[in-house]
Amino acid sequence: MKATAKAHPIQGLVKYHGMRDPELRLPYHDSISVCTAPSHSKTTAEFDDALAADEIVIDGEAATGRGRERVEMVIDHVRNLANIDAPVRFHSANNFPTNIGFGSSSSGFAAAAMALVEAAGLDMTRPEVSTVARRGSSSAARAVTGAFSQLDAGMNDEDCRSHRIETGLEDDLRIVAAEVPAFKHTEEAHREAEESHMFDARMAHIHEQIADMRDALRREAFGEAFELAEHDSLSLAATTMTGPAGWVYWQPETLAVFETARELREEEGIPVYYSTDTGASVYVNTTAAHVDRVESAVAEHVPTRVWEVGGPAQVLDESEALF
Repeated sequence: MKATAKAHPIQGLVKYHGMRDPELRLPYHDSISVCTAPSHSKTTAEFDDALAADEIVIDGEAATGRGRERVEMVIDHVRNLANIDAPVRFHSANNFPTNIGFGSSSSGFAAAAMALVEAAGLDMTRPEVSTVARRGSSSAARAVTGAFSQLDAGMNDEDCRSHRIETGLEDDLRIVAAEVPAFKHTEEAHREAEESHMFDARMAHIHEQIADMRDALRREAFGEAFELAEHDSLSLAATTMTGPAGWVYWQPETLAVFETARELREEEGIPVYYSTDTGASVYVNTTAAHVDRVESAVAEHVPTRVWEVGGPAQVLDESEALF
């Protein structure tokens, strides 16, 4: 059976950093994110006994190296769940810039999991599918359930899965995506996170931050929620920069966008807050009423695009297939 699915990438609001188990991609603590649309990844998958081996193509090119290995981990898990051994034809494509800090691995593996599960004939809920996607990227678990979602930490698939957080902020949030094209090394940063002297300090406050973020979202407290996201970005960067490799992702353009957001907030009273994941690009979070002013200010420094909140991963009609 052939199936096609689409998923939106995530912006981390309270981000995970480091993994207890790098194979199952079990994070040390819970995390919360919001999906961004219309940015998306689309995947078509088909198990076919006529194939000699798995065919894995991403954005028109055959996948190789670590990227292929991570996709194979998700494919093999689905094969085990469905008790099938046929090779798979797997094609994936993105409609937004990848590897610059906009969560392409989250949407990529979420779409992959949805398509593979459907193609294998498995009947799974989205929280269950999130455990499949997590094997490619922990953030992908939250891209499966969509919108504002929380990935719970745990040592097994029953506990470490994603669920939605319902909030009225979904309709009003606008995200000015500030593109700073500097390649990132997310997996390496996660691998060495616990070696930073800042890691224990982050772990000491992260659980309270998760609770505060969830509460702010429930109360629709925009300023509280996205101020927390801004501070979490600084905490994440501090841990990353003080690891053994001393990763520094931010570029001069990144800092210029930070300063622009602060000036708009302090001088014009606009509700606007910056956020970054492990990359140089910036999410600038504001409301529908102010997004035009915010985008015009940010666009003085870098290319921009405006995103809204994206929903859960979806299985698409066969007419949307990539092959």
